[in-house]
Amino acid sequence: MRHFAQAFLNTKVKMSFLDRMKKTRIARSIVYFIVGVFSYPGIAVINKLKITGGENLRNLPARNVLFVSNHQTYFADVITFLHIFCAVKWKRFNRLGFPIYLLNPFTRVNYVAAGKTMKSSLLSRFFSWAGAITVKRTWNPDARDSRKGLNPSDTRNISKALAENWVITFPQGTTKPFAPCRKGTAYLIKKSNPTVIPVVIDGFSKAFGKKGLNLKARGVKLRVTFKEPLRFSGNESLDEIMQVVMDSIEQSERFADPLQA
Repeated sequence: MRHFAQAFLNTKVKMSFLDRMKKTRIARSIVYFIVGVFSYPGIAVINKLKITGGENLRNLPARNVLFVSNHQTYFADVITFLHIFCAVKWKRFNRLGFPIYLLNPFTRVNYVAAGKTMKSSLLSRFFSWAGAITVKRTWNPDARDSRKGLNPSDTRNISKALAENWVITFPQGTTKPFAPCRKGTAYLIKKSNPTVIPVVIDGFSKAFGKKGLNLKARGVKLRVTFKEPLRFSGNESLDEIMQVVMDSIEQSERFADPLQA
């Protein structure tokens, strides 16, 4: 029993050490550099990235900024955001240019990802060191496509990350276009009152495989549009916040029907 207890304690110490290491700038910088070098050609050379609205990233606060975006692939979306944020640190607001920014990247970013996804492969486990906040999705058992939100502990973890960094989240929690918004995102906005930057992306599902960085096509125009910050008074209901968010990322019903958009 004593040996078992000691082994358990040693495991906890190792896990605690790894958790602390994941949050260090040097660990993230190494991950950014490796992932950035391998992903850059597919994003900016083999395919063509067009960034719009980069000026909306000027003068953002260093913390409590929430990027809400539609979702097309598990990894290429987030990796592209990280490239852009690093370029912005080097005063490149609507272009990447040569990726010299990987030598001094902007690492004060976290992103929300499903825990199951981040354990699915060696790539995902490695990329989790780039700032993943792993969450467990909560589902409404009566409606397969209707989400109730996030676990309370997951919401607290995202709130803690917002208090220190920028956070990227995908309100729909799925790569399926026009899927409903999760209430967890609205609750987070109401609770933390972050600066909310809507992002609309396109072309990633055509260019990249959903679960990795493998190329499906070449010469694809990848589009990333950063919109102006959303304004909330704090008096909106969760449903009202969800509607504003879904409209801003162009995933609401009126965008699903071209006649209403």
